[in-house]
Amino acid sequence: MTTTHTLSVPGGRIHYEVRGQGPLLLVMGAPMDAAAFAPLADALARDHTVVTHDPRGISRSTLDDPEQDSTPELRADDVAALIEAVGAKSADLFGSSGGAVTGLALIARHPGRVRTLIAHEPPSIELLPDASALRAMTEENIAIYQRDGVGAAWMQFMKNAGFDVSEHAGPPGEPTEQDFRNSARFFLHELRGTTRFVPDVAALRASEARIVVGIGETSRHLLTYRTSVALAERLGVQPVEFPGDHGGFMGEPGKFADAIRNVLAG
Repeated sequence: MTTTHTLSVPGGRIHYEVRGQGPLLLVMGAPMDAAAFAPLADALARDHTVVTHDPRGISRSTLDDPEQDSTPELRADDVAALIEAVGAKSADLFGSSGGAVTGLALIARHPGRVRTLIAHEPPSIELLPDASALRAMTEENIAIYQRDGVGAAWMQFMKNAGFDVSEHAGPPGEPTEQDFRNSARFFLHELRGTTRFVPDVAALRASEARIVVGIGETSRHLLTYRTSVALAERLGVQPVEFPGDHGGFMGEPGKFADAIRNVLAG
């Protein structure tokens, strides 16, 4: 059974969902919302209490100021509040992409809240030697959104990320009005802050939290493969492979859930 809730946070309200029983595990992305993680969360709920949520300003999570930028720090504060809202002091986390960046910020800002973080392909471009060029690519991507609209912006985003754009043409399926709103939120108020976030490596290394850097087994052609390797090197850990590529949890949720279980049990 899945229960839905709303949590008031400074400047907004966060929609979150709880399913299953067992050790607390938060599953999150940015900008991906709770619905995108539902198959994975269902698979994990056999033996975990799984919490998913819509990040601030996305889908059912609303803001007092719709023009407020979404930063990893703000999203980390929201997740810390979620952990407290479900009556826990700490939790395990699986964070995908921007959600992995949120998890890294959470460990640094809220010591003791995270037991294990699986940071799956965080787009931490500031860790790379060509960060300046990648920053410029991000700015051009935002400009394309403003000039040419959602479809062109997603095509450029996928190209920048390393995907074959002949196979990927933006968000899957026919875009809804909510998809358009989420895309606007992402390109105008989230993409820049997420990619420019610089992980506090000293705080992460000093933390009691266990940090596992996850990389898709078929992600070698992606920018997030490079960023993940760079993060793992700075943390002094070996990356752990997960099924599929950047979105492997969507294609094989059951297999991916087993991979998460194996990491958490290690």
